Amino acid sequence: MAVKQTAGREALGEFAPKFAELNDDVLFGQVWSRGDKLSLRDRSIVTIVALMAQGLTDSSFQYHLISAKNNGVTKTEIAEILTHAAFYAGWPKAWAAFRMAKEVWAEDDAADAKAKHQNEMVFPIGAPNDAFAKYFIGQSYLAPLSTQQVGIFNVTFEPGCRNNWHIHHARNGGGQILVCVAGRGYYQEWGKPAQELRPGSVVNIPVGVKHWHGAAPDSWFSHLAVEVPGDETSNEWLEAVDNTAYFKATSKEV
Repeated sequence: MAVKQTAGREALGEFAPKFAELNDDVLFGQVWSRGDKLSLRDRSIVTIVALMAQGLTDSSFQYHLISAKNNGVTKTEIAEILTHAAFYAGWPKAWAAFRMAKEVWAEDDAADAKAKHQNEMVFPIGAPNDAFAKYFIGQSYLAPLSTQQVGIFNVTFEPGCRNNWHIHHARNGGGQILVCVAGRGYYQEWGKPAQELRPGSVVNIPVGVKHWHGAAPDSWFSHLAVEVPGDETSNEWLEAVDNTAYFKATSKEV
């Protein structure tokens, strides 16, 4: 597949039109497009190693790292490529290359962690919890399991994600039950120490109790949120659990 590049003309089209032409049409338009001679994946690897050997870990290096990822180079492979090249290019150049590569492949780490968490439980993670995003710090997900008789929702928190302080209200009945199904998290009531939650933990939350719950700083976490039936039920959202309060609550030895 031909590589369509316009960066040369956009940056230097008026100042150095010939260079722009050679960059866009020859280097990327002809050389990179000779897939019958060398695949895009292999050309990405060669380019990355050549730039790293010169110590050119700038925006162009980042561009070629992103291209390599798009061309099929995995996180494991780029780590091995840079490790191998380090013995020939030099250790300081490798360190600089690794710092940038970690950023480019960071999304893969998050995706792998999410997939691993999903495999640890039978309930789906669900969709991003956009409707309640303003009441959370970090990304949460919501999967409705039952919306009849009793509301049951699987709520999943990325590492460090937690909801705001809040209170469940009801004239009669009401409240909430948390049934933890995967990962590690915390529940805290106002004025009390935080309680660590693991799969199998159950928390009964009465009405009128100010509290928050969410993931541990280093772990995904999921719980079923069971809405206890009641009359005139409502949820009062309060202030966010800031980093100072959160890390203080979750820093205990376990």
